[in-house]
Amino acid sequence: MVLAGSPKALTGMGVSGGRLVAGKQQRPLSENRGLETVIGVDERTQILETDKAPWRMVCALDIEAPWGGFVGSAWFAGPRTLITAGHCVFDRSQMGGWATKITVTPGRSGGTTPFGSFVVTRFSTVDQWTDSQNPDYDISAIHLDEAYGDELGWFAIGALTDTELQDQLVNVSGYPFERGGGTQQWWARNRIRAVEPRRIFYDVDTSGGQSGGPTYMIEANGTSAAPLVVGIHAYGTGGTPNSIPLLVNSAPRITPEVVEQIGRWIEQDSGSH
Repeated sequence: MVLAGSPKALTGMGVSGGRLVAGKQQRPLSENRGLETVIGVDERTQILETDKAPWRMVCALDIEAPWGGFVGSAWFAGPRTLITAGHCVFDRSQMGGWATKITVTPGRSGGTTPFGSFVVTRFSTVDQWTDSQNPDYDISAIHLDEAYGDELGWFAIGALTDTELQDQLVNVSGYPFERGGGTQQWWARNRIRAVEPRRIFYDVDTSGGQSGGPTYMIEANGTSAAPLVVGIHAYGTGGTPNSIPLLVNSAPRITPEVVEQIGRWIEQDSGSH
């Protein structure tokens, strides 16, 4: 296991975190199956206490790009650094290239914005994404001008082994378009059903707009429960390769290389002010 960072300002976890899951499970939490990204019966729950951790560390994105407007999700990895899917900041085939600006709203709940919104114009991704849009490298950073994470907190990230990930229960939070037009935070949980070197695949219900949201475990540490991101949610069942004969959604996996890249982005942001 390779870990980086530590979750910050997790007050309120006991109130809002009761639904979060930890541990391993050999069976899905739901046996329902379907042919869409929502796998069978939609088991997502709307999060209303978005001013509490960890929900306030998940952000709604309103993305403006050359070919139109889009919605997405992101999460705090440091005081001035958000992590999201690569295709939320750069997508040659859907967005017409780089986003021109993104309005970020932490912990949004419909028309309620407990921490306000801010416009960002600085983004980064990796060469493997810009060159070939390889789904295994669908990761990017949004660089903030202010240290909003000092107030809101941020997730830890972890590069776990295949054994540590397989059958692990994970949570996915984000802002789907078809539920509130990208303004409401929805959450679901289930197990990781397959692990590849750069992707993890799970039964968690999601839909468009949740790309970029955190795929995270709850690491029990004494009496506390800390959220640990192990993937960046990015794909529905249509993004599952033929080598995985399952109806599952997926995320680029947090590997040691990704831990290092996120660490460089965080260091870059801390040194730019």
